Amino acid sequence: MTPATSFFTPVEADLQILAENLIQLVGNDHPILFAAAKHLFGAGGKRIRPAIVLLISRATMLPKDITQRHRRLAEITEMIHTASLVHDDVVDESDVRRGVPTIHSLFGNRIAVLAGDFFFAQSSWHLANLDNLEVVKLLSQVLMDFSVGEIQQGLNRFDTSISLETYLKKSYYKTASLIANSSKAAGVISEVSSEIAEHLYEYGNHLGLAFQIVDDILDFTSSTDTLGKPAGSDLKSGNLTAPVLFALEEQPALELAIERQFAQDGDLEKAMALILDSQGIQRARELAAYHAKSAVEHILELPPSEPRQALANMADFVLSRLY
Repeated sequence: MTPATSFFTPVEADLQILAENLIQLVGNDHPILFAAAKHLFGAGGKRIRPAIVLLISRATMLPKDITQRHRRLAEITEMIHTASLVHDDVVDESDVRRGVPTIHSLFGNRIAVLAGDFFFAQSSWHLANLDNLEVVKLLSQVLMDFSVGEIQQGLNRFDTSISLETYLKKSYYKTASLIANSSKAAGVISEVSSEIAEHLYEYGNHLGLAFQIVDDILDFTSSTDTLGKPAGSDLKSGNLTAPVLFALEEQPALELAIERQFAQDGDLEKAMALILDSQGIQRARELAAYHAKSAVEHILELPPSEPRQALANMADFVLSRLY
């Protein structure tokens, strides 16, 4: 599989600057928060979201260089994403994320929740300082969407009657909203036309949905080592994703096991087997491919350039994670 970072060549230097700036944005006035920031931002990670912002910034500014406001938007995007992960790990009671101890496992739930809140607040402060009301509105919407998505997921646990549309809406709130709105925001800072700004939004929207669907497939097809969490975690917690919803259409026994919340011995293992024995994963792959293809169609509205090609390749990378 081609690593995501191979597509970042046009913004490699920009990402290095971003990595150096992220910890400094938090400041060292608060020792615990600074320690949390060093742990989170120093751990590296793929930096896919800020890379997309930087690639769009470069693709829409050619032949000019990107501005400090583009760079700050990329930093804000990564800070918002990281804050959401801190809160997700508390809600999911996850001790490890991608092989690294979570903030709440190191500092406790109280500090983790407050740290997530602090990072959200810091990102909002830096966002306001961009002095662009449209960009503030776009990224503020993301903060609301995160909460709505988390609540929706909690309310729909073990509900076998939820529709694919409901699942995709939740996936938008939790994953695609940040990529879509930050992609559009990068274009707004570059002063692109409203038509191009909408294409950038749809690129991020479809890419984010493809990314989430692929993640949900990997929950069934990858090992614990690859995922950084136990395989089948989403299903066990009652989070019914695309492969499950498709499998439910052809496996009646699956509905029974889910609705009794895997109360009987062997229920979870039986459910996993039924899903793997159905067309659920294949149909979810086709859905992810549709959204990845749609993302590419929208980004091709930009003039040809190396950054644009990298953005198109990103959609291929998302699908390549399945193989």
